[in-house]
Amino acid sequence: MQLIDEITIKAKAGHGGDGVVRWRQEKFIPKGGPAGGDGGKGGDVYLRAIRDPFALARYKRAIVHEAGRGDDGGEAKRHGANGKDIILDIPIGSVVTNVENGMKWELTQEGEQVLVLYGGHGGLGNEHFKSSLNTTPLKATPGKSGERAEFFIELSLFADIGFVGLPNAGKSSLLNSLTNAKAKIGEYAFTTLDPNLGDFHGYILADIPGLIEGASEGKGLGTKFLRHITHTRILAHLVSCELGVNKILTKKGETSKKSASSDGMMKAYKDIRAELESYGHGLAEKDEVIVLTKTDVFSDSKELEARIKEFKKLKKPVFTISLFDEKSVKMLADEIIKLLKKK
Repeated sequence: MQLIDEITIKAKAGHGGDGVVRWRQEKFIPKGGPAGGDGGKGGDVYLRAIRDPFALARYKRAIVHEAGRGDDGGEAKRHGANGKDIILDIPIGSVVTNVENGMKWELTQEGEQVLVLYGGHGGLGNEHFKSSLNTTPLKATPGKSGERAEFFIELSLFADIGFVGLPNAGKSSLLNSLTNAKAKIGEYAFTTLDPNLGDFHGYILADIPGLIEGASEGKGLGTKFLRHITHTRILAHLVSCELGVNKILTKKGETSKKSASSDGMMKAYKDIRAELESYGHGLAEKDEVIVLTKTDVFSDSKELEARIKEFKKLKKPVFTISLFDEKSVKMLADEIIKLLKKK
C-alpha cells in the first residue's frame, strides 16, 4: 500500500437538533401549558492516533467527514438525543493544522485523542419561553450548525530504523531484501519519491528518499523527508561503494571502473551528516550505523578493507553488503535485530 504522508481532509461537526412547539395533554385540561423539548447537541469530531502508518490512505476520497445530527426535541419536555461523534484515525506522529484558524496538534502516543470540532447546540423548545404574559408561547429555536474546517495532516514516521543516504545508495534495494516492501528501484536518482515501509520481524524499517547537499534548505526533495527521520530510533546511513571507484569512459561510450578513490564515499557521508546537523531536531545525535553498499564494485578485497578501516575511524558500527551476496545481507539483518533489541 502506498504511504500517504500529506493530505488535506474536510470535516464537519453535527448540526444541533431543533427545539419544538408541543403542549401538555392532560385529562380535563383542554388547553395545557407548553411542553416542547430541546433539540440534542450535534456530534463532535475527534482525531485519534493509531499504529498504522498507512491510515491516511483511507481519506484520499474528497468527501466531508461529518458527525451525526442531534435529534429534534419531543413532547412532554423530552430532550432530543445527541448526535453521534466521529473519530478520525490518523498515524502516530501526525501533525494536524486547522487551515481555517492555524491551530495545531501533534499526536505522538498511541490512543491519544483530541477534540477538533464542536457540534452545534440544540435549539430550545417552547417550554423555555412561557411567562406570566405569554402562557402559550408558539416560539421554538432551531439547532445551531456544527463547526467545520479543513485540516492539513503531515506525517512524521515513527520507524525503528530509517535508511538515509544519497540517491542510489541502495536504500530501496536493501529494504526489499529485508522485507516484503516491494519498493520501486531504478538506476536513476530519486526513484523513491515517497517513503517506503517494511515489516522486519515486528520492527518498522523506513526507506527515506535520497537526500542531497542543501536538502535542509529545500533542495532536491527538500525538508519534507528530513522530518520523517525525526522520530526514528536508529539511522542506518547507506554509502555506495560506487563512489569509491574512478569511472573511465571508453571509446565506445561505455564506462568501466578502474582505480579506487577514497574521496567520494567519505564526502557523501559527510555531506548527509551536514544536512542532518543543519536541519536540527536532534537528528545528528541519533544512534547511527554505517552500511557500505554495492561492495561488489571492488575487484580487490584490499580496496574494500581500506574503506572499512577509514569509516571505522568514525567510531560507529560499520557493515558491508552486496545484494549479490545473500550471506552479507543475512549478517546485516542479524546485527540489526541485535541493535533493536538493545534499545
